[in-house]
Formats: sequence, structure tokens, C-alpha cells
Amino acid sequence: MLEGVNVALGVTGSIAAVKTVELAHELRRQGAEVRAVTTASAQGIIHPWALEFATENEVVTEITGRVEHVELCGYDGWADVFLIAPATANTVGKIAGAVDDTPVTTTATTALGADTPVVIAPAMHEPMYDHPGVLEAIETVEEWGVDFVDPRIEEGKAKIASEEAIVCDVARAAGDRPLSGEHVVVTSGATSESIDPVRVLTNRSSGKMGNAVARACYIRGADVTLVHDGPEVPYADVRAVESAAEMLEATHEACTDAGVLVSAAAIGDYTVEKSPEKIRSGQELTLELEPTPKLIDELREARPDLPIVGFKTETSGDDAAMIEAARHTLERAALAFVVANDASVMGGDRTRALFVHREDAARYEGSKDGLAAEIAESIVTISTGNSTA
Repeated sequence: MLEGVNVALGVTGSIAAVKTVELAHELRRQGAEVRAVTTASAQGIIHPWALEFATENEVVTEITGRVEHVELCGYDGWADVFLIAPATANTVGKIAGAVDDTPVTTTATTALGADTPVVIAPAMHEPMYDHPGVLEAIETVEEWGVDFVDPRIEEGKAKIASEEAIVCDVARAAGDRPLSGEHVVVTSGATSESIDPVRVLTNRSSGKMGNAVARACYIRGADVTLVHDGPEVPYADVRAVESAAEMLEATHEACTDAGVLVSAAAIGDYTVEKSPEKIRSGQELTLELEPTPKLIDELREARPDLPIVGFKTETSGDDAAMIEAARHTLERAALAFVVANDASVMGGDRTRALFVHREDAARYEGSKDGLAAEIAESIVTISTGNSTA
């Protein structure tokens, strides 16, 4: 996600500074090179040696004759992005007022003047976060193009965002954002049909592939809506659903102003009439299954010009058979392209897939994140083609 990206990590005097060692590790796990800059207050919470260990680079604890702020974030500076995590109310206010009296605020002023992307992850007590002056400072700095990673409001505190949220926003800030202004809707994971108040009819889809596509599109600048039976995620507006009917309805709504739909969910092909009470075990039981509507067909009818990316899962393990099945779906619903794979990849982190177009097919083998990046790049091509048509 951050391969080849240089991140200058500014650490200020919030107690959340204790989390920056693991944050630095995660940035590096995602491929980034990291160098830390700290305020004096931060050093009272986390020792520079800890950050030196986490980044494997010397830590800037003061601005000297080496003009470290310029070397890091000035014109042609080392950093591709300046991340301040955690950022205190004090630091956010100083940045808004162009006050540079700490290594972090001086580096921030330099980065803003040099058009180096800046990402800020605030952390403070909730009443401080709600202070009119702090909110005004955040609004001011956002107008300058700074990206804020919203904190988690819990237990009377505006806690620092999750590592996943921060890493996604750093990747988004460091990239070109070719999908900026584009609304991408992604369906993901399994649906479930209630048999009774306890039991459901479902499948083995984990949702990893759809979530990876949503994340890849967000990193490239898109506004993403994720329709799935799963938790909130930091990179998308989540529409929580359970059944195939709920997914169809939510996707219809989400696609009203969408530019692309990625139908990655493993939507149940059948539903069943729900028993109002728990079915007692031990008795013989026959379920009357009814087919569910095909989401891509329904959306195609409602939005004839909407680019739709389909997924097709087979169990044959034969490439020719998968391509044939994918092409049938592609032609039936006039899809942009279809990603075909074998059911054996469900739940795993790696996959083997085929990109199936009308005239050709390309193979992919690797991580689901890597496949998601390929899909997102194909969506960029689709969006560019639509905008220039």
C-alpha cells in the first residue's frame, strides 16, 4: 500500500503518543520509510529511542543548523507526506495560526508552504475536540488541503484513529488520487437468509476481496460506499445489510449517483420463508427455496449506462470453463469486465483470478490486496474513458 513512500511522522504530547511505535511499524509493514519528529512534550511520554528503534532512523527532537524541517518537508524534501499522529489541540491551533515553536509545528509550516501533503490524526479529550477554536482551526487547516483522520469518540475522549484508518489516509494523501470526485459502490461478502430466529442460509464468502477493492478505490481518491454484512470501516460509507433483498435495495439506493458499481458480494441465490419461532431440532425438515433476483441484472435495468464490474465464482478449477461462464455473465448484463475465480480462494488472503473482457482474458495470482489494486486501476481507466467520452 505504501511501497516507496517516505513518511515523516510528527509526534506531539498526547498520551496517544504511546501508540506511535506500533504505528511506525505498521507504516513500514505497508512499505513506507519512516522518520520521526517529536515535540518536547511528546518526549515526556515516549522516549526518542523507542521511535528510533521503530523507524530505524534518527529522530528529530530539535531544529538545528541542519534545518531538519526543510530537509524533511521543504521543496524537494525527503518526505512524500507529513503525518502528525497524534496531534494535540495545541498543535492543531498552532498550525492554523502558522506558529512554529516546536519541531513538529515548524515542519508542518514548511510542508504546507512546500505543498507537501499533510495528514493529521488528532487525539485529545472530547471537550477539547468540541472547543469552537479547535473546530475552527481544523476547518481552516482542512481548507488548505490538509487531510484529517477523524478520531474515535469513546469514553469522553477523542481517541486517535485506528492504524488502518491512518495508513489508508496516508496512502490516499501520498498518491495521485485519479478517482477523485468519483463515487464507487462496492458490494462485499456473503448474504444470509433467515430460516428461523436462530438459523440462516448463507455461504463461505469472507468479504476480504470486496473490502480490499473498496480500500483500493478509496486510496485512489474515490468516495466509496460499501454494502455488506460487516463492521464499519474507515475507508467507506457502510450500508449494513443481511439478506439478498436488503443488499439489492441498499445497492439501488447507493447507485443513484454512483459512477461505478463493483459487485463483489457472494449474494445468496436462494431465499426461504422464515419461521417465526425456532425450529426444534431432531425433526425431519424440508425447506422450500425460492430464487433471489440477480443484483447485476436489476441494476443494469435501472442504470443502463452504469459501468458494472462483476465477479464470477466457479468450482471446476478449469480456466476455460471459468472464462466461458464469466463471458456469459458479462454479455448478459453488459458488464465492463468480470473477475473470475475458483471457490477454493474463499476466506484466504491470496487468490488466483482471471480478468475477463469481451475479447481477451488476463491471469492474476497473488494477494487479494494486489488484485484489488489491479481492479482499481481498471476502474480508473473506465472512469477516465467516461469523463472524456
